[in-house]
This record gives sequence, C-alpha cells and structure tokens, in this order.
Amino acid sequence: MSVGRIIKTDACIAEGAAWLAEKNPRFAEALRLTGPLPLRLRPDGFDQLLSAIVSQQVSVASAAAIWGRMQDAGLVTSHAIAGATDEDLKAAGLSRQKIRYARALAAEGIDFDALREAPNEVVFKTLTKVSGIGIWTAEIYAMFSLGRADVFAPGDLALQESARILFDLPERPKERALREMAEAWSPWRSVAARLLWAYYRVDKGREGIR
Repeated sequence: MSVGRIIKTDACIAEGAAWLAEKNPRFAEALRLTGPLPLRLRPDGFDQLLSAIVSQQVSVASAAAIWGRMQDAGLVTSHAIAGATDEDLKAAGLSRQKIRYARALAAEGIDFDALREAPNEVVFKTLTKVSGIGIWTAEIYAMFSLGRADVFAPGDLALQESARILFDLPERPKERALREMAEAWSPWRSVAARLLWAYYRVDKGREGIR
C-alpha cells in the first residue's frame, strides 16, 4: 500500500485548492473569500500527538495556553511525562483524564519514524490503539505532521459546521455523512479540510483548529 501524495510546500496546497475550486463552484467561492490557504505542516513525533491530546474538547485558546505551560515546564517528551508527577501535569492544566492519556502515550513506545512510511490505515490503527487517541487525533496527525494529502477529519465540529454553511445544508452533517461527502474531494481531502477551516474562520471570526 502506498502513502499517497505528500504535501510539502505551499505550491502543493495551491495545486489542491485549484483542483477543488475547478471541481466545485462552492469551493471556488470559499477560496475567493479565504485567500491562499495555510500550509499548516508541523513536525511529527511524540510532542505533536501530546499536543493533539491537549487540544481535545477545549477551545483553541485554552489548548494553546495549556500547551504553552507544558512547553515552559519541559513536559513535552515521553521521558518527561513518565517522570512527572500528577501534580506537575495538573499544574500545567491537564485534567485527570488527559494525564492518564499522556501517560498511556508515553508508555506506548510508538516508532514515529516507521509511521512516515506507513499507509494511512496503518497510521490510524497504530495511533488509535493508545488510550485517549481517537480517529480525529490520528487523522489530524496524518494531515499535518505526516503531510498526507488525502486525509479528512469528518468528526471535526468546525468542519461539519463549515460544510453546512458552505453547501447550504439543512443541518450540520454527522461524521458518517461528511465522510461520504468528502469522498468526492479525493485526492485532495486534506486541502478541502484546510479550505473548510479557513472558511469557518471567515464566517465565524474565530479559528476552528489550532
């Protein structure tokens, strides 16, 4: 199985955005409003997954604040998490549940180098074995840390709401329905996600993803 197209530069994003705009006039209109889309690539590795766990079920601003405190305290490596007390992690802003998730991630010993060459399905299976990492977190990691061009996150509420507005849907699409919608946006589903997040920011005046 192939890993598929890898997004590496702004030119890749522009190529995908142009393809989507040509395929669907709603995307063309959204792109006109958003302007060029962000690359949003991040490093891969333990700290990025830990950051994704921090971001779960909190606002973008809250997640950024908590992650900043963890960085300041040096609590961003598997070794640091394993050696920290619950009080250390709580002081940084982690809930009891997220402390458990962070420790589970630290104990898993994921081979992050191997994930770079693994097909999307293997990436998802490997990551979701870890307590606290669901498919949304795995999809975000594949999208931004591994640069996969054809990954989407249909369980993301901002993507659901943005799709509702852009495509004039009667209600916010559920995860399964949005996943089915996104099949038409392959092989550039990651760019479609970036475009929907950017459109969400234009419409709502706030970020939908950190």
